[in-house]
Amino acid sequence: MKNKIINRTRRQMMLQSGAVVGAALMRPCHPTSAQAQQPDENPSTLGTPWMRRSLKDGMIGIKGIGRNEGWQAKFELIKRIGFEGVEPMTGSHFSARDMRDAAEKTGVVIEGTHGGYHWKTRHTDPNPQVRDHAQAMLEHSLRQTSELGADTFLTVPGVGSDGTAKEVKQRAFDALSAAIPTAKKLGVRILIENVQNEFLYDPNGGDDQSVQPLVDFVDSFGSEWIGVQFDLGNHWRYGDMAAWIKALGSRIKKLDIKGYSKSQDKITGITEGDIQWQPIREALAEIGYQGWLSAELSGGDATYLRGVREQMDVAMQCDKTLGEVQGAS
Repeated sequence: MKNKIINRTRRQMMLQSGAVVGAALMRPCHPTSAQAQQPDENPSTLGTPWMRRSLKDGMIGIKGIGRNEGWQAKFELIKRIGFEGVEPMTGSHFSARDMRDAAEKTGVVIEGTHGGYHWKTRHTDPNPQVRDHAQAMLEHSLRQTSELGADTFLTVPGVGSDGTAKEVKQRAFDALSAAIPTAKKLGVRILIENVQNEFLYDPNGGDDQSVQPLVDFVDSFGSEWIGVQFDLGNHWRYGDMAAWIKALGSRIKKLDIKGYSKSQDKITGITEGDIQWQPIREALAEIGYQGWLSAELSGGDATYLRGVREQMDVAMQCDKTLGEVQGAS
């Protein structure tokens, strides 16, 4: 597309101003509406498209409609463009009932949610009162996700600069562990995002880092209710994304997508950086991934969003079947 997509998400901006279970994770019992619509994880789904397009709710721009209103019009728009799902940010800024009603009327799936609180109110903050507040917000986010009919909540469990590596890891572990009973009760899986938070990787290290610290952290919970929402662009500068995907395997429950340029050290449009998408597709096909692919970029109007969808298709060949992608590997 001609118009360059410059993407800088709210979570990335906040970070710049200021990540499971074993390889055989099961789906949660008592599926929510979003779960019921996900592709079944068995060979019989090889004839369906392997990627289901989604995007963050803050990306949807319609002139004259505010950030937290007009859900039916917004969902009708993204449905026409080719997005099947949406991932809203939790909080008190919208009515869950209104959003769910809009989803039901338009056929858009609220497939998951993501947090916005976890940069300012962090689970690893040195102040225990701040950590308590973060815990309450995590519990609220899980409840709101359930009210929306979604089945996953994406969170950033900590920030490395909040203490020593040992302290930060323990605080993050304690926070997510405490929320597992609620996640299980509601049928909402907690997904950790690999993001530039100086946690479970070396922010000053090279581009050959291993994802093993994230693997070990997820596995330390010993729970099917903790997984990964793997961002295909966030850590391109730190490691081989194809290798990371293979190591994480079935711990990956959903995907985020953006572009990144190592040479310019910045986020870009999906196909405008220097990420090599073919090895990533091959790695995802090798682990048998099928499911949601959520764009995480800056927002825009219908023309902009159509360009985002087109770039998603170029990078990930969304409409191919898993069998087709595996056969091309």
